[in-house]
Amino acid sequence: MSIAIMKIWLALILLFLSTSISVQSQQMGKKPEQTSKPIIYLTPNVYTAVIIGNDTVACMYLTDFIKYSPIRHASAHEVILYNRLVRDVKKTLPFAKEVSQIIIETYEYMETLPDHKAKQKHLEKMEKHLKEVYTPKMKKLTRSQGQLLMKLIDRETNSSSYHIVESFMGSFKAFTYNAFAGVFGNSLKKRYNPYGEDQMIERIAVLVEQGAI
Repeated sequence: MSIAIMKIWLALILLFLSTSISVQSQQMGKKPEQTSKPIIYLTPNVYTAVIIGNDTVACMYLTDFIKYSPIRHASAHEVILYNRLVRDVKKTLPFAKEVSQIIIETYEYMETLPDHKAKQKHLEKMEKHLKEVYTPKMKKLTRSQGQLLMKLIDRETNSSSYHIVESFMGSFKAFTYNAFAGVFGNSLKKRYNPYGEDQMIERIAVLVEQGAI
């Protein structure tokens, strides 16, 4: 049985225990030895914990949490625009994170290839794959959602779309793609500015990541 399957079974068993705490401390037929801080498991979310004095302290990883002050919309129209932006961020942010992960994995894999020819062959294969997978999805995006996606890709990679294309596929393709985007009013060189014009996008993206909206 693999470690992953064992962990799943352990979680299921803990979830169905009648008590909220299960203590495990047994060694190869010997009687359990008491320690000052025995490891226990808290259910239903299965957190490891230790006993310190008379307290049971859960051990868990807490991510950074950002608290924003409430927004005061001046009009009903502003409410509509805000809700629309929330919808668009929720729709495009997952794509941006996927693209960021693909870029990281592609770069790491290309570092293992022996020469430029092998790298170019892999890039062409990746380009074909991305077109097949993402073209149907991208066609469903509106013009404003496409512009938002490029900004969010910049947010996730800290690079403009133009720089990403140029780095992996060369200046000619970057220029060509940017010219094509320009036909629809977009620019691959447009940078993400979370402290200026994109401040509201950043706020919504953070709240989406935190599960607050």
